[in-house]
Amino acid sequence: MAVLNNLSVPLGDSGESRGTLMPKLQYRFRVNFIGMGNGQGNDATHNVISVQRPNMSHDEVVVDTYNSKIYLAGKHSWEPITIELRDDIDSETSKLLDSQVAKQIDMATQSSSRAGASYKFAVTIENLNGGNPTTPDSVLDVWELSGCYIANLTYNESNYSAGGEFQSISVQIKFDNAAHLVGGVDALSGATLSPNAASDSGATT
Repeated sequence: MAVLNNLSVPLGDSGESRGTLMPKLQYRFRVNFIGMGNGQGNDATHNVISVQRPNMSHDEVVVDTYNSKIYLAGKHSWEPITIELRDDIDSETSKLLDSQVAKQIDMATQSSSRAGASYKFAVTIENLNGGNPTTPDSVLDVWELSGCYIANLTYNESNYSAGGEFQSISVQIKFDNAAHLVGGVDALSGATLSPNAASDSGATT
């Protein structure tokens, strides 16, 4: 055990080590779709291949001074995320995505919703510890994305030369705000949020 405890970066002048921390593994995750399309989000959850985690950036505010410049953080924006899904043989995933697009704009009548509250949904991205079945303590942390809509939908190619490959769908999701829950507390604000916070705020704009 002493050898294992030494396999990490020493801390402080004493050289003591707390041992190597276990990292979160990329393949232990779950994506939930809350209020998307016809509401059958479990079908899409089962067919997720990969998901991007949120990225945030600030606009740059430049304040010119006597001999130099000062830089401040301006308005922030969340970049869209891309989710890759399998196109299952019953078309349940594609039907869910199509029904969401229909809520955003009716292709037949070329009519769109009056307000975002009519079509926006929520997405949660959960990092899991590998337990099966999963329980609340199996969730390491949660990204809750609110005010979501489909910004880009790509039905990827069919190909005669593809031997064992399956068809997939790429969906780009734009969202208004994000919370990062660790132990039920939003690390981005310090607020304690309920597990349903994303669904509660998914259609507020």
